[in-house]
Amino acid sequence: MRETPRRLRVAAAGLVTGALVLSGCGSTEQDRMTPPPSASPSPSRVFTPGAAGVDDTYFPSYGNGGYDVGQYTVKVRYDPAKGRLTGTATVRATATSDLSSFNLDLAGLTVTTVTVDDAPAIHTRTENELVIKPASGLIAGNGFVAEIAYEGVPKPLKNEMLGDGGFLHTDDGAIALGQPESASTWFPVNDHPSDKATYDFEITVPKGLTAISNGVPGGSTTTDGWTTWKWSEKSPMASYLSMVVIGKFRITTGEHKGRPVYSAVTTTLAKGAPDASIAQTVKVADYLETVFGPYPFDAYGGVVVSDSRISYALETQSRPVYSADFFRRGENTEVVAHELAHQWFGNSVALAKWEDIWLNEGFATYAEWLWAEHTEQYTAEEAFDIRYAEVPAQVWRTPPGKPGAKELFSESVYQRGGMALHALRVAVGDTAFFEIIKTWAAEKRNGTASTAEFVALAEGISGKQLDALFDAWLYNTKKPPTPKPL
Repeated sequence: MRETPRRLRVAAAGLVTGALVLSGCGSTEQDRMTPPPSASPSPSRVFTPGAAGVDDTYFPSYGNGGYDVGQYTVKVRYDPAKGRLTGTATVRATATSDLSSFNLDLAGLTVTTVTVDDAPAIHTRTENELVIKPASGLIAGNGFVAEIAYEGVPKPLKNEMLGDGGFLHTDDGAIALGQPESASTWFPVNDHPSDKATYDFEITVPKGLTAISNGVPGGSTTTDGWTTWKWSEKSPMASYLSMVVIGKFRITTGEHKGRPVYSAVTTTLAKGAPDASIAQTVKVADYLETVFGPYPFDAYGGVVVSDSRISYALETQSRPVYSADFFRRGENTEVVAHELAHQWFGNSVALAKWEDIWLNEGFATYAEWLWAEHTEQYTAEEAFDIRYAEVPAQVWRTPPGKPGAKELFSESVYQRGGMALHALRVAVGDTAFFEIIKTWAAEKRNGTASTAEFVALAEGISGKQLDALFDAWLYNTKKPPTPKPL
């Protein structure tokens, strides 16, 4: 994601532009992980391969069909001196059709062994796909466990439309990060947000380095010059929201509302604005709870990196990663508000398909305006007005509700997406609007959602017919009229 969309910001001097994109086995959730009673094979059953993709409108090859993952356990060892990764991934899933084989996404690494339910399985590779054929067919409704051992020198994915994403080697460690795909560069995965799962990570690195990932920290142990760091994300997570950052950091830990707080700033940066900004994480999250409902995850935090290849911030679950570029001019809590808003919208409420990206970015942009209003910098109405008057014409030509793959992270998705929410607020009034937002977060928590579902909810709560409003703000290619109460 080298090409970052421009964001508009209200300041005392007028319109200011910035840049932002935006993106042993542990315990499991027993109700998700315990398979139903095994069915017996029937002579009438026909086992077929699972699809090599979920047929996403924009990225049809992303993800895979025929099964639903409940939990991943990923154990990796990374040697920065050699740039080499060795790992084992345990995938607990349920077949959703009778499978003769199934695919996992895995880019560039060499698979050494695969077992399914402890029996050796045949495996082959097709580009960035790992095809696994178990010893016997997998019956729809039954759970299964696949274990994959792999190794190699990870490389980022080359995405012609959106730039590189995934595993990046650094001077003393590594960063695995990116949107809309990145996880498959360091472990085998069903790499599409429609198949969320829980995760346990064990990341082993040379002593003296820290390995940071998602969720609740499980501590570290050091043996023979190597340190293993444990992390656990027990809320369902889309694969692109997983991350690992390895290096040397200033670590801040604590507890807030019974949850751990774990934040880190690379030691390559002088102490200052980055540290002060992410220190506001729990304060910002507490405010967002008042408008969105309860914070959805078991941990808080943030990570600041300094790498010329990363010019964005990404809402990696429970612990966003920020480029140092956001703090060059001083403290910046707007970007913190943006990425924390994603914990509700984008992470807890995830996309069923990538074409609905405005549900992520429009909500996070509007959260910036709400935070600015809360801190008395400017009002959401002022933020809307200046954008309505001054955004480039291309924003109106690109419909945020169907932007196309090449415009997935365009200014329209962010700015017009935020304006669409403000237009809804004007149309239905504050009481209904904030009830809609809280209900959306509550009813879709830990799941996936679509624009059509959001429109239906908004109409149900407001009691108003809103097709014309959403068509104008999300799907038309002309500037909509100024919003008015309905």
